[in-house]
Amino acid sequence: MLYDAVDDPASRSTDELREAYETQIRRAIERVGVETAAERTGVDRAAVETVAGGPAPDLRLEDAAELVALDGDAPDAETIVLEIRDHLLLGMTTGVLDVDTIASNVDLDLSGQEIQQTIEGRSGMTLRQLAAIQRFIEERNDR
Repeated sequence: MLYDAVDDPASRSTDELREAYETQIRRAIERVGVETAAERTGVDRAAVETVAGGPAPDLRLEDAAELVALDGDAPDAETIVLEIRDHLLLGMTTGVLDVDTIASNVDLDLSGQEIQQTIEGRSGMTLRQLAAIQRFIEERNDR
């Protein structure tokens, strides 16, 4: 469910990790088609078309989850989002990482508080932000 898009996220760049998320999303869209994906989700048709056709770093996590959930084997969108957040929080615990450390080591122009709000779901998270945060956490845990 996005966070497991590649076997070794720490060995990938942020862009490569984001592209792997987008590949999962594209596969789900291809299975049902752009029209059906837009109809079955709350995702704007233009956003569905964008991710179906190429890079979409600013696609919101919630929208990405709705699209991935179109895959018959995937859980519902809410479960996907919660699993991603849990995965990030568990990674932070394992790596003994705080949000200020993450903020100072990722290129997102977000404060520690904003990183925390993003991970907790109190503010939106884009695929680019997810990739940068996940990659840093995974890299630190591989040390």
